[in-house]
Amino acid sequence: MTTPLTRLRNSPAPPRPARSFPSPRRGGRPDGAGRSVWNACAVVVPAAVIAVLSALHSWAGDDALIYTRTVRQILAGNGPVLNTGERVESSTGTLWQWAVAAGGLLTGADPVLVAVVLGAVCTTAGFLWALDGARRFHGGAGHGGAGLGATGYGGSGHGRLLLPAGVLVLLPVRAMWDYGTSGLETGLTFGWLGLSWWLLVRAYDDGSPRVHRVGAVVFGLGPLVRPDLTPVSVVFLFSLWLIVRPGRRTVVGWCAGAAALPCCYEVFRAGFYGVLVPLPGITKEASTSLWGRGWAYLLNFTGPYRLWVPLLLVVCLTVVAVGDRLRTVPGRVAPRVPVVVAAPVLSGLLCALYVTRVGGDFMHGRMLLPPLFLLLLPVFLVPLSRLTGALVAAVGVWAGCCALLWFPPQSGGDGATVIDEHAGYVRATGEAHPVRQSAHSGRRLPFARETAKALASGRRSLVVELRYDRRFVTLPLTSRIPERLVGAEARLGHSGAVIPLDDRAIDTLGLAHPLGAHLRRTSFTKAGHDKPVDRAWIVADFTDPGVRLPPGIDARRVAAARRALTCGPLAELRAATRDPLTPGRFWHNLTGSWRRTAFRFPADPLDAERELCGRG
Repeated sequence: MTTPLTRLRNSPAPPRPARSFPSPRRGGRPDGAGRSVWNACAVVVPAAVIAVLSALHSWAGDDALIYTRTVRQILAGNGPVLNTGERVESSTGTLWQWAVAAGGLLTGADPVLVAVVLGAVCTTAGFLWALDGARRFHGGAGHGGAGLGATGYGGSGHGRLLLPAGVLVLLPVRAMWDYGTSGLETGLTFGWLGLSWWLLVRAYDDGSPRVHRVGAVVFGLGPLVRPDLTPVSVVFLFSLWLIVRPGRRTVVGWCAGAAALPCCYEVFRAGFYGVLVPLPGITKEASTSLWGRGWAYLLNFTGPYRLWVPLLLVVCLTVVAVGDRLRTVPGRVAPRVPVVVAAPVLSGLLCALYVTRVGGDFMHGRMLLPPLFLLLLPVFLVPLSRLTGALVAAVGVWAGCCALLWFPPQSGGDGATVIDEHAGYVRATGEAHPVRQSAHSGRRLPFARETAKALASGRRSLVVELRYDRRFVTLPLTSRIPERLVGAEARLGHSGAVIPLDDRAIDTLGLAHPLGAHLRRTSFTKAGHDKPVDRAWIVADFTDPGVRLPPGIDARRVAAARRALTCGPLAELRAATRDPLTPGRFWHNLTGSWRRTAFRFPADPLDAERELCGRG
């Protein structure tokens, strides 16, 4: 006889709820809440570490003061110029220049200090965006919302347990500590790259059309962050198209949003300055190749830190992490995974190749940090497994050795001059943190003494450095210009700090010299210092004929320079930067900008006179 009690006894037991991870009380992996806390710490802690390390190495060098002189001119109402008497774009990072100006306007603080603090903020934000992008990409989001990163296919809705990996390669590199905040645009570069990666991951993560539009606009800012980041913009925009595959109208909207600000500023640049790129790009001949010097610069960065060791481990981590991601996403999403990984990796390789091709830089590691940052983005964090844990442990051992044992060289390059700028300016200023203009302008260098003496005399003077920090001459200034003082020396940042804004600072290396930038290159050892300006050009430009010349300045060369300055394209180049900016002048600058950008002339005044003016 079957009774209700018998049936109850014979019925199968109800299934127990599945548990993805064992309870932490039993010694297993953390539960959902624990994983969320862990992954949040994996994002926040490395960003906090880079913020602290950057603060401990905070400084500003001579190149930062080039930016801040232009910023001070903007704040004084004189526009984006180095000197009020000529229109020259001395800032390579256009967006950085205006960001520092906005910070100075809002705070009223020393622009040098604003640049240092803003650089630290941008670097930290870039790391936060980069880490959170990796967290989302690998399914480690700590919330239960929608999207691939939130649900973490193959795991629970609380995400997967992640380990810091690629970020460990950047944290112990001392060049990273130096340029996390140096007053230069490098901090903004990290911020833009991190944000771009985060937005690309959001697009992969079933982002909304609004995310796609914002991403397109942000990706398009690369040329304004630095012109050499234009390939990154192109690769990220193309990757966004591959991920979303929108209609034609949407693509047109994205392109318009991406190109609007860079194109508008390019029109302004061509009409205002008369050339198509910032002047340092012309001086450095950014379209030519110096592979030997670039290779020396690459080795100067990778060699001291033994970077080839963690990069090999990162390649293994990338392969493992991408394979894992492909296994844990639906088939319809799998094609997006290689696109998201390839975008920063391809961009990083292109940037590193470009830096090497053009001959690198003279600051240790500075120009190779953004490519390294890009290469590491897909594995800033990786999912925990036995294999990834072992690889990350190996990276950690290298990181400890790098932080404690391996230091950048004070100088080197094996055929190319490369310098540890941070250490150099700490020694030169006598301050552990030279983050104010006074730390640089207060240095009693010979040039500062000569210019102070000329200003105190009350006479209108041209002060020219003939030999680096050793010999100066002071000549009467021509009546053609309104300034009281024109000072010419190799340290443009320092001269811009000690010369008043309504007087003129002249760069004898051509980086911000409207004529010197167009010289034909005569030196190939130190990047950015390839076009020393013959002092005869400066004397001819800023003194009247018949002036008594001191020993060391050849009268024949001065006479040749005076004549060459009135001939052909050189005279037109001079007018493009110094004539009053009327609508007609703006249009003439705009329409002639391509020709003017490509124009080069001999560095020797005698050769220039023969070439530009003829033998008569």
